[in-house]
Amino acid sequence: QVQLVESGGGLVQPGGSLRLTCEASGFPFKDYAMRWYRQAPGKERELVAHITSNSDSTVYVDSVKGRFTISRDNAKNTVYLQMNSLNPDDTAVYYCRARGNRGIIYWGQGTQVTVSS
Repeated sequence: QVQLVESGGGLVQPGGSLRLTCEASGFPFKDYAMRWYRQAPGKERELVAHITSNSDSTVYVDSVKGRFTISRDNAKNTVYLQMNSLNPDDTAVYYCRARGNRGIIYWGQGTQVTVSS
């Protein structure tokens, strides 16, 4: 059974930090590129960060560059999103996504991040 389980979301004040975790199971995690997406109320889901299967390349949306860091630990089947200097525009449900070489895609259920004073 394939599972992607996000955790680490919550309420944080502007300027604060959170670390999101996505734990994978049921598929060969080390062979899959991983992404974090987010969806704010009334907006389309957008790509936040991407990491290749062996961590040799990462990509970020412009709005989070310099503030967010995506990383993964293939031994733990886990991908992370370290989020610093959070602002209210970062408020959204954050999802992790796995994509294999043959185009197979898996999604997590999402974790809510709310940035507010």
